[in-house]
Amino acid sequence: MSYIKVCQTSDVPEGASLRIEHPAEALAVHHLEGEFYVTQDRCTHDDWSLSEGYLQDGMIECTLHWAKFCVKTGQVKAPPACQALKVYPVRISGTNVEVDVEAGRLT
Repeated sequence: MSYIKVCQTSDVPEGASLRIEHPAEALAVHHLEGEFYVTQDRCTHDDWSLSEGYLQDGMIECTLHWAKFCVKTGQVKAPPACQALKVYPVRISGTNVEVDVEAGRLT
């Protein structure tokens, strides 16, 4: 596994998401109940940033058409989306949020 720093833990307040530009694809870092999760930032239903959505009850809700996804697994929780999000392994090193972008996967 090859982890890279994407942001500081302080960059993402509890209950919020942050868009990270990466050459492979944009990522969304989610801070939920003291844990950090990373998914692709693009909604699978339409080309819309999920980091601008609503993070609540373990789900990110797209503000374009209200699709919901589990931030832990990437699974669709509410239509109109029908394809899961890619999720990425995350680790915290000191105050750095690190992601293994090469190990992103669909669950």
